[in-house]
Amino acid sequence: MRVARYHEFGAPDVIEVEEIEPLEPRSDEVRVSVEAAGVNPCDALRRQGLWDDELPLISGSDFAGVVEAVGDSGGEYAVGDEVFGTVPRLNVSGSRGDRQGVYAERATVRTDRLTSLPESVPFAEAAAAGIVSGTAWRALQELGELPPRGTALIHGGSGGVGHVAVQLAAAMGANVFATASPANREIVREFGADRVFDYRREDLESAIEQAAPDGIDLLLDHMFETHCQLDINVAAKDGDVLVIGNNYDQPQITDLTTAIGKDVTIQPFDTLNLDPIDDTLAQISRLMAAGDITIEIARKYTLAEAAEAHRAVSEDSFVGKLVIVP
Repeated sequence: MRVARYHEFGAPDVIEVEEIEPLEPRSDEVRVSVEAAGVNPCDALRRQGLWDDELPLISGSDFAGVVEAVGDSGGEYAVGDEVFGTVPRLNVSGSRGDRQGVYAERATVRTDRLTSLPESVPFAEAAAAGIVSGTAWRALQELGELPPRGTALIHGGSGGVGHVAVQLAAAMGANVFATASPANREIVREFGADRVFDYRREDLESAIEQAAPDGIDLLLDHMFETHCQLDINVAAKDGDVLVIGNNYDQPQITDLTTAIGKDVTIQPFDTLNLDPIDDTLAQISRLMAAGDITIEIARKYTLAEAAEAHRAVSEDSFVGKLVIVP
């Protein structure tokens, strides 16, 4: 089978397309014929060596496809089933749970890394769903508390996680605020945002405070190192600030007293820490089947273009997600 993998860490051009033998599924695994694979910023960060990964490594975590082989304990899955999922703990030996990535014609994955694909959802959309939708679900349904008709602020409302979180918050009946560029204002409104603020405006904090004088009940922020004090200042009493992304520049909170005075909770989290992840994926499947969330696909790449997809996910501006179609 053809795979996109790398033998050393570095720039996107370390990714090579190679022919290897597919892995036979262990008792708790299935092998999937991959129809599409999602491209995430974490894929590029892995390639740069920011995790202690074994090499050579096939890139990619999110996928959708058709089951073609089942291990002895394949459980509910059978050959021919359409599935999607996420392999969050890539490690060639499998000592951390997952033996291979999914930029490949076939992927052998554990059954607790996937769920059934709704008939109405295209492979490409499902392949792009796992990490971003799981992150939005955990923020809004599990870790944060969004009261009935409460107010949510989603930073980066046109991004991968952001555009799903806007849709989910709207489906929950929230008053949804989002930040985005002026060019993406209208599409973020189409996703369900009631108010969209230009993230570059100098008076962003005061504009949010004027729009929500009682404060924001739940904030989801992928740029906390930039917005940390703003988030605290605009949060409501007992508000939740959910922190995602790769905030390697440590946030500088200049006034923690404000957070203490309002009992603001600041909760960093990472959906890649979920193990197993199938229960969360089942919730995403239900939401997609109901039409409550859809995944915007910005671009599609071939397996041979995996290096360009890595460059784009790190450097380009786009709405939604990128996918690879092997």
